[in-house]
Amino acid sequence: MNDLALHLLDIVQNSISAGASLITILLDEQPLNDSLTLSVSDNGRGMAAEQVAKVTDPYFTSRTTRKVGLGIPLFKQSAETSGGQLIMTSALGVGTTTTAMFGYSHIDRLPIGNIPNAIILLVSANPDIDFIYTYRYNKEEYIFDTKEVKEALEGTPLNEPTIIKYLEEMIEENMKALKI
Repeated sequence: MNDLALHLLDIVQNSISAGASLITILLDEQPLNDSLTLSVSDNGRGMAAEQVAKVTDPYFTSRTTRKVGLGIPLFKQSAETSGGQLIMTSALGVGTTTTAMFGYSHIDRLPIGNIPNAIILLVSANPDIDFIYTYRYNKEEYIFDTKEVKEALEGTPLNEPTIIKYLEEMIEENMKALKI
């Protein structure tokens, strides 16, 4: 995977496969502290401690369709290559949190990629799942919450084409505004 937005799509797909109804995403850019964190939390099935201990092994997967699972091992490698780390916590029946920390200015840190597009792709493809996306830049914060958006749209589906475009532009503009 060549950017963090693609890793985000992969990790969130794991949450969706685990039956999550609420997925919380945090992108925390802290250039002043030379750190970048990408975290995904869900309220899905969760995993036992033994399973959590194996998730970074590329030959371990809970899928029955193939015998390898590369998403989390590649995410871990990306974090470690930039001087960071991957931490995963989970509890059966509670959910899972996957957090990757990166050296912000490290030459080997992957580019962030098109996060607004990734968020809207996830939201529009999974209208029955609630998403909360938080973007932090230094001391500023922007939150995109699909529960609030659904309420404001008064029943208009989030996967309506004009709504999709509007929401993606809204997220992009709010993220840019924090950097000014």
